[in-house]
Amino acid sequence: MQRDGFTPWPAEFVERYTSAGYWRGKPLGHWLWSWADERGERVAIVDGEYAITYQDLAEHADALADNLLDLGLREGDNILVQLPNTWEFVALFLACQRIGVAPVLALLAHREHELNYLADLAHVRAIVVPDTWQRFDHQRLAGDLAESLGRPCEVLVLGEHVDESHVDLRTLLERGQEPTRLRARLDAQAPDPGEIALFLLSGGTTGTPKIISRTHQDYEYNARQSGAVCGFDESTVYLVTLPMGHNFPLGSPGILATLIHGGRVVMIRSPKPEVAFPAIERERATVTSLVPAIAQRWVEAAATTTHDLSSLDLVQVGGSVIDPAFAARIGPALGCTLQQVYGMAEGLLNYTRPHDPVSVTNHTQGRPISEADEILIVDEDGRPVPFGGTGELLTRGPYTPRGYFRAPDHNARAYTPDGWYRTGDLVRWHRNGNFVVEGRVKDLINRGGEKISAPEVEAVVDLLPAVRRVSAIALPDPEYGELVCVCVVLHEDYSLTLDEVRALFAAQGVAKFKHPQQLEIVTDFPLTAVGKVDKKALRQDILARGESRAA
Repeated sequence: MQRDGFTPWPAEFVERYTSAGYWRGKPLGHWLWSWADERGERVAIVDGEYAITYQDLAEHADALADNLLDLGLREGDNILVQLPNTWEFVALFLACQRIGVAPVLALLAHREHELNYLADLAHVRAIVVPDTWQRFDHQRLAGDLAESLGRPCEVLVLGEHVDESHVDLRTLLERGQEPTRLRARLDAQAPDPGEIALFLLSGGTTGTPKIISRTHQDYEYNARQSGAVCGFDESTVYLVTLPMGHNFPLGSPGILATLIHGGRVVMIRSPKPEVAFPAIERERATVTSLVPAIAQRWVEAAATTTHDLSSLDLVQVGGSVIDPAFAARIGPALGCTLQQVYGMAEGLLNYTRPHDPVSVTNHTQGRPISEADEILIVDEDGRPVPFGGTGELLTRGPYTPRGYFRAPDHNARAYTPDGWYRTGDLVRWHRNGNFVVEGRVKDLINRGGEKISAPEVEAVVDLLPAVRRVSAIALPDPEYGELVCVCVVLHEDYSLTLDEVRALFAAQGVAKFKHPQQLEIVTDFPLTAVGKVDKKALRQDILARGESRAA
């Protein structure tokens, strides 16, 4: 049963990817028991003092899947998931894959603004949250959201304090039925591998984030091939530092590739060095994924740490482009190999390879993981640029979906008629065969790897009575790469402060990482030849204004 709003691959591509072995004809949940049958009592996940074997993981996931069915969830339903890095999150994800329920993977930073939109767009039947996280009451927010939907929507809660009107997730994970019998019953109702397995969030360029539907077959290949390219095997110990709701730590290569290739996953709740370094020493972690801002903290902390980081072989850095001079410091500081990662939740993944020379690793953002990844680099008129020239990257392939979910108007702009995804990124081929990312066409602000839609920020600021016109731009930030700056033209006789702007974002329930860090009041905006705001010129004006103030 194909969900309404999903854009399938054309039949000829389905045949091509299947016959070539990229797609293996099994849903993601099928592989859970393949791993357990092969590895049994080997540890799959470590979460603090708790160690979960492959057999444990399969049995807990099946118990949860069965209990989700008892709650009324069925194949084709969607649920909104907002959880911290825990073994229960992995078990929930895999339980959903067993029964054809697709999780919409939200971030813990999301609030009413984002969650209401996602719940409505995906028509979710359940919301899964922690009771509280970092002093925020997620359970209350989820309860209010579920009540506002006007349709049945269960609230599942992970934590010590579960409201009596909600469902305790840990109780649903408890094993009850005989595992072999339950396994056979769930196997018999396994979802079609071409169906949607999960939803990832796009940074988006128009308003709130779009959601990306990933199928069982494409995402399994995404993870499996990523792991193969990165050298994952049974000796891999993958430290989960970034929120696992992101594509990077979930399946690129991340948690899923580690499990596919027989390694061990180690969960931690924070990427801070004081949390991560002891975990590396204790669990002998071999690989992890970081965004540049976190990598910077690790490099600085490594100079004085007393923890043994010698097990670390590979540190993957992605989310935004890193300066070659800083890239050259990462490997020596942490005693490991740097791997640059350039990819997107919409599909295409590129990695430098673990055995590439440092001249490649430090200066490029990698090359595609699959021989089936198709690449075009085009100019503003859609014509291919000469080799070495800079242009917009277009792509299609066996793990690059053909459209955003329930977004036909946006898909008409984001995809060509013959299925090429317009990434919005400006790249060029390096002579060594890797990409060099030069910038972007899309109107995004990249704050520590989180992609923020400038139009979404502008839409909130535009609610202020004082604002006549607004434009959001990215400015350099020494720690997070970029910060959100809003430039406004005010109505006559009005004033505005940054505190007032940020108070509005808080009142609107917007995730905190999207709140502006700088306000600039201007008399007018520079315009392009076609009358649009010239954000490049505006950014230069604001930077010059900052230099003048500093002088």
